[in-house]
Amino acid sequence: MNKLNNPPRILVVRNDKLGDFMLAWPALALLKQSLPLATITVLVPAYTLELAAACPWVDEVLLDPQDLTQATKKNFDAVLTLFSTGRIGWQVFKGRIPLRVAPATKWAQVFYNQRVVQRRSRSEKSEYIYNLDLAEHLLTKLGVTPKPVTAPFWPLAVSEREAQKASLAESLSLDAQDKWFFVHPGSGGSAANLSLQQFAGFIIHVDKQRVAAGKTSQWVITAGPGEEAQAQALLALLPNEVKAVGYFSTKGLLAFAKSLSAAAVFIAGSTGPLHVAGALDVPTVGFFPEKRSSTALRWRPCNGEGRTLAFSPPKNAESDMAQIDVLQAAKALVAWLN
Repeated sequence: MNKLNNPPRILVVRNDKLGDFMLAWPALALLKQSLPLATITVLVPAYTLELAAACPWVDEVLLDPQDLTQATKKNFDAVLTLFSTGRIGWQVFKGRIPLRVAPATKWAQVFYNQRVVQRRSRSEKSEYIYNLDLAEHLLTKLGVTPKPVTAPFWPLAVSEREAQKASLAESLSLDAQDKWFFVHPGSGGSAANLSLQQFAGFIIHVDKQRVAAGKTSQWVITAGPGEEAQAQALLALLPNEVKAVGYFSTKGLLAFAKSLSAAAVFIAGSTGPLHVAGALDVPTVGFFPEKRSSTALRWRPCNGEGRTLAFSPPKNAESDMAQIDVLQAAKALVAWLN
C-alpha cells in the first residue's frame, strides 16, 4: 500500500435512501471515535445532504453524482463503500484510492482490494451491524484498534431537544404533560406497511388502555412531502376522544428530523423516519414484513438496547401485514412502556 496521510482521509459511500444512510451513522461514529483526527468524508445524494452535514461524525460532505469525480482527486487514503455499485466501484478504482473496502457481493466487488464476505441476503444481522463490521475491517487494515460505540448515534444536545419540544408544543397546541406518541403512516414504498385502518386501530387500542390506567396521551400524525393526504386520512379515522393532531414537514428534512427528538415514542413501518428516531435513541416501535430481506432483525433501528419494539406477521405470512394483530401489538406496547 502507498504511504498514507497522517491522520488519514477516509471516504464513506452510502448514496441511497434515508433509512439506509441513518443506519450508516454507527459506522461513521466508530470511524471518528477510533480515529478522532482523521478526516471523514461522506458521498451522499441530494436528498440526505442536509442530514449528512449535520452528522457529528462527518467532516466533509460530497454530493453524488456531481462530486464523484472530485472525490477521487482528494487524496483519500481509504474508501468504505457500504452499498456497492459498478459506477462507484469504477470511480474509486480509477481514482487509485489505496485501501478500498466493500461487501463481497455483486460484480462491483472486483474494483475493491478488501472485500468482506457478509451474506446480507440471509439477514442474519442488523443492517447497521453489517456496516459496523465493514468499518472495523477498514480500521484493522489501517492498524487501528476499533473503539466500542454506543447509542445515541445522533447525540442531539438536551437544550436542542427541549427547544424542539417547546416549538412543537406551541405550533401544534400540544400539552407538555402528555406523553407524545408520533405515528408516521407513510412508507416511501420501501417495505410493506400497515393499512391506515390498522394504524387507527392500534392507536385507539393503546389510547384506551392508557386512559383506563389514568394516563394521558397525545398522538402526533407525521407526514413528509407528498404524504399529507395519507396522514389526513388517518386522522379522519380516529374518534374525537383520541387527542390527535397532524404534523406536516414544511421546513426541510433536517428540521423535521430534529423535531422527532421531541417524541416519547416513534411508531412507523420500516421507513426512513423510523431510523432517524432510532439514531436519536427515541424509543421506536416498528412494523416489519417477515420476508427474509425485510425482517425486523435486518432493519432494526440503531436504538440502544431495550429501546425498540418490533411487530411482524406470522412467519408463513411474509409481507401480508394484515396478519398483524394490532390489539395484541397495542397490549405489548403498553406493557413495554410500563
